[in-house]
Amino acid sequence: DLSNTFITMYKLAVIAALVASASAFAPSAQVTRSTAIGQHIGSGGMADTRNPETMEDEDPRKSISAAPSFEEYLKQRAAEDN
Repeated sequence: DLSNTFITMYKLAVIAALVASASAFAPSAQVTRSTAIGQHIGSGGMADTRNPETMEDEDPRKSISAAPSFEEYLKQRAAEDN
């Protein structure tokens, strides 16, 4: 009955291999942590920064300066072209 035991063990090994390979392609639960505080998170998972409010931080790399209005931008661009 050694051959029956071997066949049973072989079947179990094949089934275990199939289950393991199938679980490799199964979707996993994703944990997303947002560092954007008070900002809208868009469909791509990124913070929406189209119209950010001005913000002064002690670290100048994190500060957001006031953006010029569209009219100011056009005037600046026209002045650079001349």
